[in-house]
Amino acid sequence: MSSSIKIESVVKEKNRMGECPVWEERENALVYVDINSQKVCRWSPVTNEVQSVSVDARVSSVALRQCGGYVITLGTRFAFLDWDTQAVTTILELEQDKPNNRFNDGKVDPKGRFFAGTMAEETAPGVRARRQGALYTLFPDHSVIKQLDQLDISNGLDWSLDHRTFFHIDSLSYAVHAFSYDVHTGKIACPTLLYHLEKEEQMPDGMCIDAEGKLWVACIDGGRVIRIDPETGKRIQTVRLPTPRITSCCFGGKDYSEMYVTSAYDGLDEATLAKEPHAGEIFKITGLGVKGIPQNFYAA
Repeated sequence: MSSSIKIESVVKEKNRMGECPVWEERENALVYVDINSQKVCRWSPVTNEVQSVSVDARVSSVALRQCGGYVITLGTRFAFLDWDTQAVTTILELEQDKPNNRFNDGKVDPKGRFFAGTMAEETAPGVRARRQGALYTLFPDHSVIKQLDQLDISNGLDWSLDHRTFFHIDSLSYAVHAFSYDVHTGKIACPTLLYHLEKEEQMPDGMCIDAEGKLWVACIDGGRVIRIDPETGKRIQTVRLPTPRITSCCFGGKDYSEMYVTSAYDGLDEATLAKEPHAGEIFKITGLGVKGIPQNFYAA
């Protein structure tokens, strides 16, 4: 790990399950969700203030809309969030036959479509129905297709810089998979195993791509983000964070040279929490020597 890398806790307001960080250039702010607190949050690095909007279900992902505001997944719904009025407008609801399911991670593709996947909630600690999740694509005309099914925990996702490959994590496979991706239709096909996590890396969660086309994967319970080269399928860097439950990452700041990393404190017992004062905070990593790319906007 380079000695020039600096890690600082920038959002001290702790998240039960901080997730899906998105840099919003037009607001000069970091947008993210706290799934278990049912909140969409926005942090300004200028004022150091966190604003939030409470919603009526677990909100698992947030993405930018071209016309302003956000598209979100909450419960098993796709919805729009108007930040100024705090109004939530449902686009459509899925998986009503699976009352124990909810959406998880989501991200907008290079053509303005919103990809988001589902998972089964735990019915007891460590107990969940298997292969109940799916991956969907919400098109700008509000139509939806199912891209994958029989997933356990649909999670981190992103696209290669040439828009020919889609990357996706199904957390309980402990792996990152690559798919061929048709930018014109939004369809994915031909999955291949890209990287299987080492034991100490624990479980893969959120993911983002950098300007060199390398993937960064947050390792929940592994207390780190890892950088993977999709060309070789090899891990090329590990950055350890000061708390174990690292959930997701994105690049941001005025030139996208800062990495923001979310974390969680849910799932830690009292004894562990006492030893983990930074659990649930959001971290900024500088000095990585690589930049990210701007987020895509949902085209409706």
